[in-house]
Amino acid sequence: MNFSVKSIVISVITAAAVFALMSVPANAQPDNGGRKIVVFQVGLNETAKDEIISRTGGAKLKNLDLIGARAVWVPSRAAVEKLKAQPGVLRVDNDVEVFALAPKVNAKRGPAQPAQVLPWGIDRVDAELVWPGGNTADPVKVGIVDTGISKDHPDLKVNIKGGVNTIKPGRSWNDDNGHGSHVAGTVGAINNTIGVVGVGPAVDLYAIKVLNAGGSGYLSDVIEGIQWGVASGIDVLNMSLGTSSNVQSFHDAVTAGYNAGVVLVAAAGNSGSSVIFPAAYSEVIAVSATDASNTLASFSSRGPEVDLAAPGVSVYSTYKGTGYATLSGTSMATPHVAGAAALVLNTAVGSYDTDGDGAWDPAEVQVKLQATATDLGASGFDNLYGWGLVNTFSAVQ
Repeated sequence: MNFSVKSIVISVITAAAVFALMSVPANAQPDNGGRKIVVFQVGLNETAKDEIISRTGGAKLKNLDLIGARAVWVPSRAAVEKLKAQPGVLRVDNDVEVFALAPKVNAKRGPAQPAQVLPWGIDRVDAELVWPGGNTADPVKVGIVDTGISKDHPDLKVNIKGGVNTIKPGRSWNDDNGHGSHVAGTVGAINNTIGVVGVGPAVDLYAIKVLNAGGSGYLSDVIEGIQWGVASGIDVLNMSLGTSSNVQSFHDAVTAGYNAGVVLVAAAGNSGSSVIFPAAYSEVIAVSATDASNTLASFSSRGPEVDLAAPGVSVYSTYKGTGYATLSGTSMATPHVAGAAALVLNTAVGSYDTDGDGAWDPAEVQVKLQATATDLGASGFDNLYGWGLVNTFSAVQ
């Protein structure tokens, strides 16, 4: 079976797709001042980088060493142009806004500690058939790049092993929105007597808070989140977020994470049209959303970049505080695949070890998930479901 369709088709449609997907905020035009990501040439020392920022009137916001860059506040259009002209500066990108991908209008709050149920999505991807064999994703590390995770949630806290807040360094990574906690529950809610259970009920969860209480944030904070994940030895990064803007710095960060061995899983988008970023990048497993009848959700983005489908309509999971909620979105589909990847990483690589190193790498995990998916829609690969509905039980055999 040929799994190179995504990369082949992307190369053909790049120019048209990027034009169609670009949506630059009014306050972030290419020549205007504001938040920027300044990428430096390889070999430039740290002092030189800071001096360039200073003498052009900028203020450093944070280091983005993963991609050899700095997040910078630049006061004016003239300062941006001056910065671009500096020797040692490779590129100046817009620090665009990134958003959580779940329609809030679908939120339905549940009671604080209901009796445990098996959510329909967990059942649909056959995760519960994996656990009796002893694979509960322990000790695979999954980072939730999102609004944080509710640190005191009784259905999550045993599995939460740490986290970071890239918006306000040193501050709590606790979830003040609910989106991140909902995603985390689908990945790894504990198999106990209350609430719900996740795809990998003993997985190690890490809260990587890159989005604020309103569910939005800046690209530089997301890049720092990926950077933290790489440095912390995270195995899988779940990114139920995105932007319509194709920014090279974002692709550079994703590529760096992929090359470091991190499995990257992202939501395709909720526009009902083209796949957004980072899901559209070839290094990322892009996930579309299905309903209980295994039909693509009307809101789900679609296109040749989609790799897999997963349940994303009326998904019941943990929420902020100690509560539960039902949400819909490709955000909700993505953690089913991230959890499946964690279960795969907890098995022997076997015949999927194409590079012969005896260990899983991101490409091998993706091929395994695609090869074992339940085909939906047109036979084989299609633009709605990718290679099909993720099937965790088949994937771990």
